[in-house]
Amino acid sequence: MSASHKPLDQQVIVITGASSGIGLASARLAADRGAKLMLIARSPKTLNNLTAEIAAAGGEAIHFVADVADGEKVQAAARETINRFGRIDTWVNNAGVSIYGRLDEVSEADARRLFDTNFWGVVNGSIAALPYLKRQGGALINVGSEVSEAVVPLLGIYSASKHAVKGFTDALRVEIEELDGAPVSITLIQPSAVNTPFPQHARNYMDKEPKLPPPLIEPEEVAEAILKAATTGGRDVTVGAMAVIDIAVSRLMPSLGDKLSARRGTNQQENMPPLHPQGTLFEPSEAGYARGHVSA
Repeated sequence: MSASHKPLDQQVIVITGASSGIGLASARLAADRGAKLMLIARSPKTLNNLTAEIAAAGGEAIHFVADVADGEKVQAAARETINRFGRIDTWVNNAGVSIYGRLDEVSEADARRLFDTNFWGVVNGSIAALPYLKRQGGALINVGSEVSEAVVPLLGIYSASKHAVKGFTDALRVEIEELDGAPVSITLIQPSAVNTPFPQHARNYMDKEPKLPPPLIEPEEVAEAILKAATTGGRDVTVGAMAVIDIAVSRLMPSLGDKLSARRGTNQQENMPPLHPQGTLFEPSEAGYARGHVSA
């Protein structure tokens, strides 16, 4: 059975990590196009402001404060969505955190915390969403990265988590789409570096403020890809020219990919000391920005 997708203005969409970056950009764009939204994040003030902003523009959104690492909270958010809107048409697992640091420097506690969010958050969201998506059809969208296949030095734990997200998503797609024949599309979004507060929110082991290696794409480009997958499905969706190039090189010429990746390691630091080295790994931010900026 092929997946069943409604137009955006007839959809109920759940977005995790909705308080900043790609999630925030996706929420605003989906609301502009008439979708009803459940917004999930750890940041109550930002979620309050965002739902009020959407309502003031004539849209409809509710929010649920939750850490996606907590499976019971994610299940509760799914039930709340059903209580309010009666269904879920698209679920977007977007929440993520990062760590800048060499693999032999990053503590086990920090690495496990990152996986709790980036990997187990995707698992929790998928397991919560699928019973509802299977009822009438819909889309499950997991936000990976070009480093779901390529890698970047100093972002090793992050890269490993995004590899894990791809492995989980690929296996889940086979089980749900092929074995079950369920009317649900399962899509992995793989952006290149995006102009979000990703570096400012990262746990930072370096002696300088982190930055993403250019060129950067805008979060709205990724939001567009997410909303297209919500209405048309898709398997692996790369966003940004560098993602296409980096993934192709990692697949076809892995040794060359290693050397090119090493060059990017020197291009991930600002010429200034760290501003917030603890980042948002354990504590949420209430800044509420879709785009990145050094002073965040």
